[in-house]
Amino acid sequence: MEVKNLETLRHSAAHLLAAAVKQLWPSVKPTIGPPVENGFYYDFDFGKIEISEEDLPKIEKKMNEILPAWKEFKRGEVSPAEARKEFHDNPYKLELIEELVAQKEKVTTYQSGEFLDLCRGGHAENPASRLKNFKLLSIAGAYWRGDEKNPMLTRIYGTVFPTEKELQDYLKQLTLAKERDHRKLGKELDLFTFSDLVGAGLPLYTPKGALLRRLIFEQVESIQSRQGYHQVWTPQINKAELFKISGHYEKYKDSMFRVSSNFSKEELFLKPMNCPQHIQIYARKSHSYRDLPLRYTDFAMLYRDEKPGELLGLARTRAFSQDDCHIFCREDQVEEEVERALEMTKEVMKVYGFQYRYRLSTRDPKHPEKYLGDPQVWDKAEKWAEKIMIRNKIEHFNAPGEAAFYAPKMDLLATDSLGREWQLSTVQIDYVMPQRFGLTYADKDGKEKSPVMIHRAIVGSAERFLMVIIEHFGGEFPVWLSPVQAVIIPISEKFTEYGRKVLEELTAQGIRIQLDERDEKMQAKIRDAQIQKVPYMLVVGEREEKENSAAVRLRDGKDLGAKKVAEIGNVINQVATSRIIDLWR
Repeated sequence: MEVKNLETLRHSAAHLLAAAVKQLWPSVKPTIGPPVENGFYYDFDFGKIEISEEDLPKIEKKMNEILPAWKEFKRGEVSPAEARKEFHDNPYKLELIEELVAQKEKVTTYQSGEFLDLCRGGHAENPASRLKNFKLLSIAGAYWRGDEKNPMLTRIYGTVFPTEKELQDYLKQLTLAKERDHRKLGKELDLFTFSDLVGAGLPLYTPKGALLRRLIFEQVESIQSRQGYHQVWTPQINKAELFKISGHYEKYKDSMFRVSSNFSKEELFLKPMNCPQHIQIYARKSHSYRDLPLRYTDFAMLYRDEKPGELLGLARTRAFSQDDCHIFCREDQVEEEVERALEMTKEVMKVYGFQYRYRLSTRDPKHPEKYLGDPQVWDKAEKWAEKIMIRNKIEHFNAPGEAAFYAPKMDLLATDSLGREWQLSTVQIDYVMPQRFGLTYADKDGKEKSPVMIHRAIVGSAERFLMVIIEHFGGEFPVWLSPVQAVIIPISEKFTEYGRKVLEELTAQGIRIQLDERDEKMQAKIRDAQIQKVPYMLVVGEREEKENSAAVRLRDGKDLGAKKVAEIGNVINQVATSRIIDLWR
């Protein structure tokens, strides 16, 4: 089903939800109910009434009861005075009405059955038959208009699909997704935590989680360092003037953390991106055409002030880092540099087993004021990006309105093991930033020219990428990425000493391994190792001590029998080094 039609279906289902809630609790005040990526929601002011997810079946039942009477969505165009009268007891609707009046827009209502709602439109035809395949999913709190200064409302989430099969397939996927939720697995596998004393959206990584982050970045660095990329390091605090020149101050000031000083009146901010700082490194001295390209990479921390209600585990944080890179090059080098970045990205995605496609994110033609720079230069960059993807036979689709304010983007959308798409990598051809900062190089003829700046990230935010791979693998990381690759489990206490010898030998081979010396039964230790999703369990007893071996078990329960310790080390290293997913070959 086309996205637009699916949106109208889901928007219509939100009306149905509101109608059912209003019948069950007449004093409730409905606010807004938009479609979202995988369904819809409606926000309500329940006043002193308390509801929970236990009430969802009751609401669903009422939705099914009233649905047969919904033959159409009848549009009505009313005057502001009529609208105010109709919704006189609902301050949220009255606020929306005043906005429509201020914007000189028409005030429209839609009637379905006995339910009348203030709405701009966009509904399914014949709702009685089209809205049957719905399911209410959850309840959450949400501030009116997303502002914590406003009243807290009750948000009810649901989904709807054109067919019953599509609905059931989605619900199955949702069940799997809940089992793989990175917040749940992050706690169970002891990877990261959050603290109220530290602050919302500021993740703290345990030794295991910090190791995962390092391994992810090391994988990128091992590739890009071979390609002539050089790491730089930039401070977290910067003067506002830097962001005023770049344009970020004007566009994103409200999302930036302001920093105060006891000794200076300068306006300072925690940096939300690395681009302007890398520009300053380029600008530190004069450059010739022979110096280019210059490729600067940076794994520094970044900070963005997200609203509390929008924070979600590692998916959306206030502190994060990126495998950020900025390439300063001549125009005749752009295609080679972009293709180099795309090829590196392909290599990294292969390691994680991601299928992917690209989104060509371009300007919104209806709102040219959102973008900086010459429209003709934008035309050139957008066509250039598309030409590169076509020549390299890269599957892609166009997305008007998704460009950065300074450049079009080639955004990689990776598909995880549950069939969900995530935006990870990006490549951007930017003429605007170098011009705003007056960057130059001396060309062959001695004339000054402005370099082209290519923005590139492969995994993107480490936080977001870690969230994706936790859920993609369900916590069962490939051997090279597993914080603990093996655990030694003595059959009884008297074989602990032999276990220490195995530990020493395999540690010397570079294996990330632990010895379970707890006073627990062997089966309990095996079960705990499986819960921790450790790839290999090495059980040792009398026979294994005599043969300098260990009985190898996999986390899926498969028993491979006894193998020499030296062979175990060689195989684990071979599997880890080759980055293959299989645990034993």
